[in-house]
Amino acid sequence: MLRRRDLLITAVAAPILAQTASAQASGHQARPDLPGRNFPKVGGNLGNQNYSTLQRIHRGNVRRLKGAWVNNIEGGAMAGNSQSTAIAVDGVLYVESALGNVIAVDARTGATKWKYLQTRGPLTRRGVAVGAGKVFTCANDNWLIALDQHTGQVLWERQHNDFGNLEKVAVVYHDGRLHCGTNDGPRGAALCFDAENGDLLWHFWGTAAPGELGGETWEGESALTGGATPWMHCAIDPDLGLVYWTFGNARGSQSSQDGSQRGGQNLFANSIVALDLTTGEYRWHFQSIHHDIWDMDNVMAPVLVDTPKHKLVVYGSKTGMYYILDRSDGSAPLGIDERPVPQEPRQQTWPTQPFPRQGGWTEQRPVEQPLGTAVPGDPNRAVPNFQVGRLYTPHWDEPILTIPGHGGGADWNHQSYSHHTGLVYTGFGYVAAAHSLTEASNGLRPPGEYLTGGIVAVDPRTNRVRWKKRMPYSLAHGNGILTTASGLLFIGQPDGNLLCLDARDGREVWRWQTGAAVSSSPITFEVDGEQYVAVYAGGTGIPYGDSAPRGDHLWAFKLGGTQPPAATPPAPVIRRPVSGSPVDGSTVNNTIVLGRIAGQATESDAVNAVTPTHLRVPTGTTVTFVNPADNTKVHRATQFFEGLFDIALEPGESFKYTFTTPGEYFFNDGRPAGKVEVI
Repeated sequence: MLRRRDLLITAVAAPILAQTASAQASGHQARPDLPGRNFPKVGGNLGNQNYSTLQRIHRGNVRRLKGAWVNNIEGGAMAGNSQSTAIAVDGVLYVESALGNVIAVDARTGATKWKYLQTRGPLTRRGVAVGAGKVFTCANDNWLIALDQHTGQVLWERQHNDFGNLEKVAVVYHDGRLHCGTNDGPRGAALCFDAENGDLLWHFWGTAAPGELGGETWEGESALTGGATPWMHCAIDPDLGLVYWTFGNARGSQSSQDGSQRGGQNLFANSIVALDLTTGEYRWHFQSIHHDIWDMDNVMAPVLVDTPKHKLVVYGSKTGMYYILDRSDGSAPLGIDERPVPQEPRQQTWPTQPFPRQGGWTEQRPVEQPLGTAVPGDPNRAVPNFQVGRLYTPHWDEPILTIPGHGGGADWNHQSYSHHTGLVYTGFGYVAAAHSLTEASNGLRPPGEYLTGGIVAVDPRTNRVRWKKRMPYSLAHGNGILTTASGLLFIGQPDGNLLCLDARDGREVWRWQTGAAVSSSPITFEVDGEQYVAVYAGGTGIPYGDSAPRGDHLWAFKLGGTQPPAATPPAPVIRRPVSGSPVDGSTVNNTIVLGRIAGQATESDAVNAVTPTHLRVPTGTTVTFVNPADNTKVHRATQFFEGLFDIALEPGESFKYTFTTPGEYFFNDGRPAGKVEVI
């Protein structure tokens, strides 16, 4: 006899399953390659749809989803960068740890079946491939490795130099071949190998050298050190015989922000390129950013989507825009226009950039609001004392603050296409960046800014937003999305919580604390007729640095599981920290010196040119801000976002402020920034 709770669940589930059947009947049919019992590759299928036909777990019973087991695959390690997504094949999960080791885990019990230990040192990996009885992974120094699927024993190892670092990018197996991308090096490349022995079958360079197709788009020989590395795995359409790679930003000899010595569009940087699956021959490309000087490459795994009128590829996007293309020829059925953008001749900027006619799904300019009036926690506020620009505003030596920023928008997280709803989903981040040639790296994320984000659902038939949900954390860095035939959406957060949302509207219906930041995609699979959800929670330093909790926790969940949640770890710090450790105010006479790096006697405009950068004082303390008499410039102390003070001091002048309320109070002088912590 059914219990009352089961009757209620059945009553709730019936319309959900009926809706699924209706959706499939109306054109969203489940194709043979869609994951069901297995989740056989990173991305779920060759189209990277991260969707499963399983529906035993649904909105009516998801609250009964509990931990089935957890395996600390490295024995309890709480450090490193864990970016690998697990896959599930015939009752076994395969995942790589922060050390780059490969672990096979019994999907029923969570017991480790075998473990391959890297012999060439630890490295960050993003996923294995399984095929032809083998598990494929990579190692430092450009080694491609095949392991026996059942024992983990090495079957062959092949080293492939001269193409960049063959280390991080997830491996894709299809039809006896391996598709791998290089994640760094002078020139990036897409590579195809024979899965039987590791022989190189073909390659395609991310930068077009002189004499090659597209070579005229690079000044001189700048393509030979131009970067354009793939970073993320490809998508494959066997019917069209095409493989789709996304290539990263162009680099110069100095930095990715300097385009002065690499004039031209710089193909195939910042592009999606369709290649012949058999030969690697070029078929078509679309470049989303011409002559990139902002590190805004749209490098994420492309998603293949079929609609009644088109076979589409969804591409993007750090820029907060989807570039939706016909995947047979690269045309844009919904329209993408080249529009004029601001120019900087010294950077050799390109006169136009492509904009989808439907616009984007996030802000393209930081919001400037008077100090003290901004809504607390509003993520897209401009940090003060920076010149603010729209997307594609060029820079030279003066930092220009733009959004989404090279760490915002949708970055290297996995996206999902739901055959149940017909929508494409992605997590994204609000991480504004100030670009200039005076930054040593690829842009300054100003101290004190909020690093938050959200989830957006877009209809690929129209490129219009169906819904958008702001979230407390950036979800752009490995926070992949899984959708299911029962209308559920799973995503992990940097605070360790795995969330389940209603895919129709983003309403949260379930959450679970895994104990470490999730920088991978959840998956679902079936064993002995029972549906499981699994996720690897290990964490990474992007974008929260050491404040993001780390771990080695491979979790599986099922209805009625008995494994309790993990203890809640400290939450990531969502405001970009200042450099340096806290200094007790009593040791420096409660004084902050502007325009000076600690221990240096000369004036500076560096980001840490505040001494100390982090002052800790009791409530009620009066703090003195001073611009030393031997400085030559006026220096500011602008407190944000509360707007407590905004003062400009000539050399030799000082200012006092009494802090009466506990909290953290950021201030800056443009690039230099500090914080007063009141306890």
